[in-house]
Amino acid sequence: MVGSLFGALADLVLPRTCAGCGVPAVMLCRACAGLLAVPRLAEPRRFPWGFPPTVAAGAYAGPVRPAILAFKERGRAELAVPLGAALALAVAVVVSAVPGPPRPVALVPVPSSRESLRVRGRDHVRELTARAVIELRPFGIPAAEARLLRRRGRVQDSAGLTAGQRRANLAGTFERSAAGSTVPAGALLVLVDDVVTSGATLTEAAAVLGADRAGEAAPVLAAVVAATPRAAPGHRCAGRPQAVRERSSRVPRSTVGSPEEGLASN
Repeated sequence: MVGSLFGALADLVLPRTCAGCGVPAVMLCRACAGLLAVPRLAEPRRFPWGFPPTVAAGAYAGPVRPAILAFKERGRAELAVPLGAALALAVAVVVSAVPGPPRPVALVPVPSSRESLRVRGRDHVRELTARAVIELRPFGIPAAEARLLRRRGRVQDSAGLTAGQRRANLAGTFERSAAGSTVPAGALLVLVDDVVTSGATLTEAAAVLGADRAGEAAPVLAAVVAATPRAAPGHRCAGRPQAVRERSSRVPRSTVGSPEEGLASN
């Protein structure tokens, strides 16, 4: 709550600068926004078993990293608009790779811990989810938020933990929410989060969501704003699925440098 209040007060006395590179007078400049319009498969360095098919709008590197941290940790809540549009792009790409006619899309935000909610005073992933829903609907993707998960217990701060330690730390931390949203029959479940690094969080959450979907043709999917690059930023993985390579070019891409443009084509 203190961080959000500080951000609001700072707006009154400090001019806004690009959250990525510091260029004055814009929330996210066109160059930095363009880094979040390059969807790619998220590939953790140590690929965890059960990691869901995940698309990121960009790489968690360079100017993208400070932009996301400004939104997440430094109270720049207005960045939900461009970052939510980037998340919508990732959702559009991952669902376009599922064969067959269009299906309803349930966006399942990864729930934050109670400690994170207390410190930040807000649920930043739900803010991104709400914005992604707004961006997707004009393009014929029937998306809606579905709060199907909740946290249980407490976990250790993941900073400094190895990939294996992060997975062990998160084991059993998610469960189905008893008061969760109703999901339409045949809907695609897409986990959404801001960033994927080791893949431990999405893997654990997908396992819980998929436990009662054994008969479903489509697996639990995931979409994030950015993913830690496995190789150098800008390198395209040769193993990118053909469906994603072919269809992503037909998905409207966000020009997230401008809030009004949403998912309009470049």
